[in-house]
Formats: sequence, structure tokens, C-alpha cells
Amino acid sequence: MNRRRTARITQTQSSSAPSGGQRRQRNKERCRSNTQKKEVEEEEGQGFGKERKEMVPRASCQTMCPAQELWERESQNRLHHFEVVPGTEAFRKPSGDPLRAVKEYSRPAAGKDAAKPSDLRPPDVLLRTVCYLIDEIVGSPSPHPWTEVYSFVFDRLRSVKQDMIIQRLSGKDCVAILERTVRFHIYASYRLCGEPLRIYDPRINDTHLQEYLSWLFDCYKTGAGPYPNQEEFQALGLLYNLGSSAAAQHVLELPVRLRQTPSVKLALAISQAFLAGNPVRLLRLAQKLDFLQACALHRHLVTCRRHLLLIYSHGFSSRNCRFPLDRLAQLSSLEAPLAAGLCRAYGVEVNQHNQVVFSKSAFAEPAQGGLDCKLYHSIVSEKQRGLAVKSIIHGCS
Repeated sequence: MNRRRTARITQTQSSSAPSGGQRRQRNKERCRSNTQKKEVEEEEGQGFGKERKEMVPRASCQTMCPAQELWERESQNRLHHFEVVPGTEAFRKPSGDPLRAVKEYSRPAAGKDAAKPSDLRPPDVLLRTVCYLIDEIVGSPSPHPWTEVYSFVFDRLRSVKQDMIIQRLSGKDCVAILERTVRFHIYASYRLCGEPLRIYDPRINDTHLQEYLSWLFDCYKTGAGPYPNQEEFQALGLLYNLGSSAAAQHVLELPVRLRQTPSVKLALAISQAFLAGNPVRLLRLAQKLDFLQACALHRHLVTCRRHLLLIYSHGFSSRNCRFPLDRLAQLSSLEAPLAAGLCRAYGVEVNQHNQVVFSKSAFAEPAQGGLDCKLYHSIVSEKQRGLAVKSIIHGCS
């Protein structure tokens, strides 16, 4: 009995169940419908993306700091002392000055509309903001340490960059802003060299400077021009990135008229001397640089002078050989006392007769923090005499 019932049930199920061919057909139809759905969704997404690409927000904020942000930071007591009304600094909640407050950088957050027109500054206001930061904060005498000046301006320039990216800014206004920003970061890299990491991190400054340089070079390449300062910045980019094959390749691919300009030719000669391991020629050519170019080069000076001492420690390594300290000071572009101090930092002996005793076995790397690079900036600092900081950053030097 049970076997007959089981047989009947099996027959019923097999008759109602689809055959193998039907299953395959249904699976194909499902796959086809899923594929069509995905294609529709992708087309809708692409269309939406195109609409988003075409939609560039129109900035309407005509002040350096949006009114809403100024009110919020004033009520939360988050105004910088560079932004408050003079005389109210000692108040429990200092008053914000609309003529001095500058929009601060804020990270994009979920649910926050970063493209709100009333919070975005148009190109002319962004350029005016950068000029204000240079003239009134960087270039004006201040009782506050320059590290504080740098920290404030660095943050406010990031907010300028943020507004530029949201508006996809390009053209001459973009170039004018980027050129001043690059000069500021190059000058800061020299001015704050050797400061403690807790108040100035050269790697962060370098990261942002490289981004600004890359953006600026892209504007030069894709823009209509003319750009009268392109020669200056192509040379600065190479001097700052001395030893970089990518930087050298970039300059070598420039049009001939740019490569033949005095600044770029000098930068290329210095780059070739660096790559050839010829520190004496490099330091001699460095004497021809202007102040900002020397600021761009300064971070390579320690490496260059170390290489010079290493070469001489091998080339003049002899018990009876004595090298004149004055001559070494001349070759390394230093005064004699500083040249002697540099020798001792690397284990090179300087005797009582102001003679250098080179020995390849005595050469040693200085202890961490044992070499104050600020002492060896004379080749740069001598070029700044009579130049105002704001003139340097505006490119008027």
C-alpha cells in the first residue's frame, strides 16, 4: 500500500515539476531580466553623474567669511585672535570682525551641504582673501610667533582651496591664487626649518605644496594663457624637487622657449650638478639664485654639504695632508667658524692652525638633533636683505 502511495506522489510531483529544459529557460530569462535592470540602473546613474558634472554651484558669498559661520564661531567662542574686533580680545566672547574674519577649513561631513551658494566665495573674493592673508597677516609686523601666523594662514588657504575645488575653478584667477599659495609654502619651508614637530611639520607642508604645484602646472598646460610667471614656477618646482627624476623630466618636456629662459636654465644646471654628485658646482651655481629660489633649494643644502665632506674625506684621506679651512669654507659657501662646526659635526678634525684633517675612517653621521640646519642658512638669508615678506609672496621682489 505504502509503495503505491509513494509512487503516486512521485508521479504527481514529477508531472507538476518543470523539466530540465524548462528550468534552464527560466534561469536564462531571470538572468536576462537582472542584466537589463542593472543596465537601466547604470544608465540612470551615468545620466545622474552627467547632470552632477554639469552642475557647478554658483558662489554668492561676498565676504571672506560667510555670515552664518561668523555668527556660529562667535557664539561658540571659536574665533582666532586675528579675526576679532580690536579691544574685545579680553571679553568672555570676543566680537567677530566681518572685515578680518576668514572662512576656516572644515572637513566634509555626512549630511552637510558643502556646495551651499551662500557659503561659497566666487573667484574674485577668493583672490581678495588670499591677498588679505598675505598683506595683513603674513606681511604685517605681529607680536605673535610666526608659527602661529603660519598655522592660521595654512588653515585659511585650505578653505580657499576647498572652495576652488567645489567650483572647479580654472583660468587666470585660479593661477593667481595658486602662485601666491606656492610662494607662501616655499617661504614657510625655509622660515620654519628646524622648528619642533609639534608646531610645524615639514612633511605636511611639503604634501600640500606638491599638490598646489601639480595643480598650477596643470593650469599652465591646459589654460589659454599667457602666464607671465610660468618661468619662475617651473624653476621653483625643479629646485624644490631636486633629485626627482619626475621633476627633471617635466622640465625637459617643456617648450624650448621656456627651457631657454634664464631661471629654468639655471635650475636645470643645478639639477644636473646634483644628479652628477658635484656639490662644489651646485653651491657655486646657487650663488646666482634669488631669495625665493634659494628658499626652494635650502632643504637640499645639508645633503649637498654632507656629500662634499664625504668626497673630500675619501679624496684627501692622508696622515700628512692638511686642507685649508678658509678654502673649504669658500667651497661650502659658509663662514670659516660655521665650516669648522660642520666638520666637527661629521667627525672631521680641524686642528689649531685652522687646517682640516680629512680621514675616511673618521667620517661619521651626526647624532639626531646634533646639526642645527638654521645655522647654515647664510646662503639664503643674505639674499633677503631689504625684501618685505609680502612683496616676496606677491612676486614683487
